[in-house]
Amino acid sequence: MDVQLKRGLLDICVLASIKNGDSYGYKIIKDIKPYLTISESTLYPILRRLEGADMLTEYSVAHNGRLRKYYHITGGGLDRIAEFHNEWKEIVAIYEYVTRKEDEENEEV
Repeated sequence: MDVQLKRGLLDICVLASIKNGDSYGYKIIKDIKPYLTISESTLYPILRRLEGADMLTEYSVAHNGRLRKYYHITGGGLDRIAEFHNEWKEIVAIYEYVTRKEDEENEEV
């Protein structure tokens, strides 16, 4: 898969995982796992990038004697998810066009 496309999709997956409630790294990985595999070494740079883009904020809470970082989606993050919904319609249209061409070619053979 194209690296830039995958990067954008991972960003959206991370935002979607915290859309309905604040979360922390391990839980984000666990929530995404049924759909795709993401490691901590992939997740944390994404979280930093999204925070730098004002799509999420971070705060710490004491948990079992340690500080756990929680992530909260911002209005910018919610806007990005809404933008993705519109972009996805275009991606689906492109997919349908590409596969239609393949289907026509297969029918001619």
